[in-house]
Amino acid sequence: MDNYIVSARKYRPSTFQSVVGQKALTQTLKNAIDAGKLAHAYLFCGPRGVGKTSCARIFAKTINCMHPTATGEACNECESCQAFNEQRSYNISELDAASNNSVDDIRQLVDQVRIPPQIGKYKVYIVDEVHMLSTAAFNAFLKTLEEPPHHAIFILATTEKHKILPTILSRCQVYDFQRITIADIAEHLQYVASQEGIQAEAEALSVIAQKADGGMRDALSIFDQIASFTAGNITYNAVIENLNVLDYEYYFRLTDAFLTTNVPATLLLFKEICDKGFESQHFISGLSNHLRNLLVSKDTSTLSLLEVGEATAKRYGEQAAKCDTRFLYKAMDLSNRCDLDYRVSNNKRFLVELMLIQICQLSMPAETTAQASQPPLQSIKQTSPQQAPATQPAPTTQRAQQATAPTPQAQPTPSAQSYTPRPATPRPAAPRQGMPVPSIRINAQKTEQPQERVKRRKPFTQDDLVAAWLKYADTIPDEVALYNTMQTHKPTLKGEIICKVDVESTIQQSLIQVTRDALLEYLHNTLENDYIDLETEIKISNERRVSYNTGEILVAMKEDNPNLAKAVEMLNLEIE
Repeated sequence: MDNYIVSARKYRPSTFQSVVGQKALTQTLKNAIDAGKLAHAYLFCGPRGVGKTSCARIFAKTINCMHPTATGEACNECESCQAFNEQRSYNISELDAASNNSVDDIRQLVDQVRIPPQIGKYKVYIVDEVHMLSTAAFNAFLKTLEEPPHHAIFILATTEKHKILPTILSRCQVYDFQRITIADIAEHLQYVASQEGIQAEAEALSVIAQKADGGMRDALSIFDQIASFTAGNITYNAVIENLNVLDYEYYFRLTDAFLTTNVPATLLLFKEICDKGFESQHFISGLSNHLRNLLVSKDTSTLSLLEVGEATAKRYGEQAAKCDTRFLYKAMDLSNRCDLDYRVSNNKRFLVELMLIQICQLSMPAETTAQASQPPLQSIKQTSPQQAPATQPAPTTQRAQQATAPTPQAQPTPSAQSYTPRPATPRPAAPRQGMPVPSIRINAQKTEQPQERVKRRKPFTQDDLVAAWLKYADTIPDEVALYNTMQTHKPTLKGEIICKVDVESTIQQSLIQVTRDALLEYLHNTLENDYIDLETEIKISNERRVSYNTGEILVAMKEDNPNLAKAVEMLNLEIE
């Protein structure tokens, strides 16, 4: 039985033309080889699985080829190419900096640089994951990297460019590799499927490409996994089941429920999604992406931003025609706010359900929404006493009583503009014909301007201050820490109005500062002086120096216990 080779290795690029998604970079390298303008150091940086190390190997193979083709590729026939293909070439050395990141490893590499190639023109040193080198190793590498022998070329590869020293970056030609697009990954997967005799749906390959997040190696690994799961028949349903991806169908059904303002159906769909084990935040992200795809599907100029299969793109176009642009804008805003608030929410499921209900309400008619959010106001008409009916039926509700009751006794407030309804009072009988109607004149009350209270400044003594201080402490017996602090640290009158308190720690100081406003207000009112101020200062009393020898220890013990001091004198004791 032949040894199985995974697709990521079996279909690894061996020529510049077979590199997927990096046409600009590969063309630049080919032009440099054709012109003979090769740099002594290159830096290939970019995400994982986009072809950095593969391009470095292809570059090393091509510059040593004895008979390059007209298109700038290696011939694969000369001795150098065959040695490279059989992995026995001494012109190419690869160093994994993740496990060889010390100064000694770099010194060994520098010693090898001195040896010229036996076959070909150049010796190429590929240092993978170069950002893992230590600072000392980078410094040991600087001189050789700046002025290597004419036959040596260094290619550094990394996924984290920001971790490389600026002195290293300045000595290299930097090539930034981009993430491979979903369309390019899906096309390459279709090629691999055709070579392996595997049946694959276009929608299934598109989902695999999206899951790979721009990395071809990840896409090929997922492809092998799904091919084993489906026994060589890759379908859309099999992919979403194996990769635990939420089906597009749910989002299309949710949008239909949004457009018909069907709140129960929306909540039931969300429950079904949760029952399948999908995280709510994953659902929010997928809904936001679905709304974005609907938006870009409404305009032909933005269809290129839609990265889905042909059948799915057609469904997006059909549903986008039913959606209003304002609805999509507001729905996207609601889903984005829900995504931002999700992590800090205590009731995450309720947050998502509220977002779904709000999106449903966006499709309601404007009149219905206005009536639901703001009930109609009743207007009150003023009528003269002559126009008032002689008798009125008893009102049935309190609102009717407030709307029909006269308000001759209502006094205008200083604002003189607000109307406050009062309980209904019996209306007097209408005057008989010919009787004079009494007129009622309401005089507006004069508003008095509040006068500023004169600040009090009654003299007080130290004893008065301490007494007021302890009285306030008696009002807070439940706050044990503050109560004990105020009982043991009494204030001292400094000048006429300054109340100074000496404490022993920052904790005691913070306790007094927290209640400072309430305490000052109590002192102002008790002592009838509004100018009293409070100061606190940390001052450790009875501080004792730490003893370091036996003599000092004995002196400290005698100070604490006089009987011990007498015993030492009587018995003439000493500590050794």
